[in-house]
Amino acid sequence: MDKVRIDLEYIIKTSPTILFNCLSTPSGLSEWFSDDVNIKDDRYTFFWDGSEETAILKTVRKSESVKFQWEDDEGEDYFFEMTIRIDDLTKDVALLVTDFADEGEEDEIQLMWDNNIDNLKKAIGG
Repeated sequence: MDKVRIDLEYIIKTSPTILFNCLSTPSGLSEWFSDDVNIKDDRYTFFWDGSEETAILKTVRKSESVKFQWEDDEGEDYFFEMTIRIDDLTKDVALLVTDFADEGEEDEIQLMWDNNIDNLKKAIGG
């Protein structure tokens, strides 16, 4: 089944350095994305309420973005990416999220990200 690309944008009231730490480190990710995170090489295992899922770290641009691919999607062109963008005029820090959802599940995936980003904002006080 083909997946649909989803692009979301959130304004985060924090510094890019703090935000990048939350996106790229096990301690940062476990504050908002999952209950716990273990890393072995380029494989991040995320734990939620007794379940776990592993993603492969595909690319990291220091202080800018991280891109993961779930093991289940290996060999496909599906991924989730979190990119930090700073508005030139306002200096607002935006988090751009790209993800893929099964057709018909776009609203569910957007709601999941909305909830995750709310948790992120609470964790960093933004």
